[in-house]
Amino acid sequence: MEASTVFDPKPILTALPSLPGVYRMLAVDGSVLYVGKAKDLKKRVSSYFQKTDLSPRIKLMVAQISAIETTVVRTESEAFILENNLIKALSPRYNILFRDDKSYPYILLTGHAFPRLGFYRGALDRKNQYFGPFPTGHAVRENIQLLQKVFRLRTCEDSVFNNRSRPCLLYQIKRCTGPCVGLIAPAQYQADVRNAILFLQGKDHELLADLQQKMDAAAEAWRFEEAALLRDQIQSLNKIRGKQFVSSNTSQLDADVVACVAANGLLCVNLVMIRGGRHLGDKSFFPSNAEGYSAPQALEAFLLQHYLERGIPHAIIVNGVPEPEPLQQLLSEQAERKVLLNTSPTGERRVWLEMAIKNAEIAIGQRLVNQSTQEARLNALQALLGLPSGEARIECFDISHTMGEATVASCVVYDHMAMQPSEYRRYNITGITPGDDFAAMRDVLTRRYQKIAAGEGLMPDLILIDGGKGQVGVAQEVMSEVGLTDLLLVGVAKGEERKPGLEQLIIPQHQKTLQLPSDHPALHLIQQVRDEAHRFAITGHRNRRGKARTTSTLEDIDGVGPKRRQRLLAHFGGLKGVQTASVEQLCQVEGISRALAETIYKQLHSS
Repeated sequence: MEASTVFDPKPILTALPSLPGVYRMLAVDGSVLYVGKAKDLKKRVSSYFQKTDLSPRIKLMVAQISAIETTVVRTESEAFILENNLIKALSPRYNILFRDDKSYPYILLTGHAFPRLGFYRGALDRKNQYFGPFPTGHAVRENIQLLQKVFRLRTCEDSVFNNRSRPCLLYQIKRCTGPCVGLIAPAQYQADVRNAILFLQGKDHELLADLQQKMDAAAEAWRFEEAALLRDQIQSLNKIRGKQFVSSNTSQLDADVVACVAANGLLCVNLVMIRGGRHLGDKSFFPSNAEGYSAPQALEAFLLQHYLERGIPHAIIVNGVPEPEPLQQLLSEQAERKVLLNTSPTGERRVWLEMAIKNAEIAIGQRLVNQSTQEARLNALQALLGLPSGEARIECFDISHTMGEATVASCVVYDHMAMQPSEYRRYNITGITPGDDFAAMRDVLTRRYQKIAAGEGLMPDLILIDGGKGQVGVAQEVMSEVGLTDLLLVGVAKGEERKPGLEQLIIPQHQKTLQLPSDHPALHLIQQVRDEAHRFAITGHRNRRGKARTTSTLEDIDGVGPKRRQRLLAHFGGLKGVQTASVEQLCQVEGISRALAETIYKQLHSS
């Protein structure tokens, strides 16, 4: 607040040009409070200090301004782009932010002689064909399963495909035609690939007509088995069409439907993806720093942050943005073709928009239910432990290993009434007696809280230890050593027969041990955080153990150095592939003689 009495905006405002550009409001410590764009920098920036009807949020921001920086650009479109890039790079605390850093997944068809059907996320390669993008990984996997049922294309990696001597289980359950062992002619497989492509492109009428014609011809020629297979394909496709095609009149349409809804203090944007007339699914987004933003403002921010670094469909149907024309021009420039930003849809497009609005309303309802549940759990935990009311930060630790091998400690964080995966950390534990959980707990707690005691990181309100009195005693010693004796520690000891609901809570500061009723909301919150710590630890342990075992198993074989080991693993797709390979198959790997292949085979099968 002190900055408002010191900062005098008049010299800066006088010198500002009436040109398009981007401005940055800075705090006393140099951090960026807000990034904005303007058609006219002088008018826009001056309005912050001349208007009396500013929202409480903006008033608070203006009171913290210590400096203003501006960048003049040539056009309003350039201002849009620069604003978006700066928001993503700087994450200003007063700008609305949509967290969506992951690339969207695609269905992949490789360029092999027998193309592989698969899940793909990343940069696109011209050698292969891609269909999508899809809003979620689940939508991709669901579609791959449907395609497997209907067209029976292979999904196995090359390392498996090239080394099969008999068909796998997918062939047995009629999810693959067995191209790896020559059970389908290349021409017939390519026909199945072409049909899958027609379906993915939305050319369903053309595909169904072709299949119907082939079925009739097969029946007339008394090839009843073939006719039955085609009949099953047609029936499956008709079922899928009933679920996924949004309209029989729009088989070639590529569009996104984006709706923003404000209700009960929350803003939600719902994105529905339609490609080739097929409804690929939807995804809901809840922005950060959304206080004071209207739904149209939030929608404009989403369109900018979402599309300026992604592929843009030919049409985007929205429920209103403040300035549609410059936004449409910017999106068209970005896509290097005309993009229709439809703010007043009619007919079936209006129905799609209403569907997206309904999705957003449902997502808000679910978020509110979840928030009220989490709030009730947190309130119960605070009352139980005597913690102050309001939001609380909880950190939980767990240790995972197998007979002392590949010990990994996990730390998960619960804050703002939700788990915070971006703040999770794993710690590889070395230099201790294998299997010594107390030493492992001492190691991870010392490493984490030495830094926090030195001011590097946020101080938790509660530390949960997955363990009994021994682990809690170690935790107390560590906190005393690093000078954080005020932090509340709670041990979560597994109850009788390790059954959920029978956990004992060890609270050394209160010198007591509790066993809460199985339906107690505080216990539910503790279980939620503890279970996440356990899941995160065991996943890290399995990854570390698998890597160590793969390396050490092959390292123990004389004559197999790093290069040969790498070639073996690459050729067979991992250690399991090497273990199941015959001597003749091992000989096919570059640098592996028959004598060495026999040695490898014997050592891998000696146990």
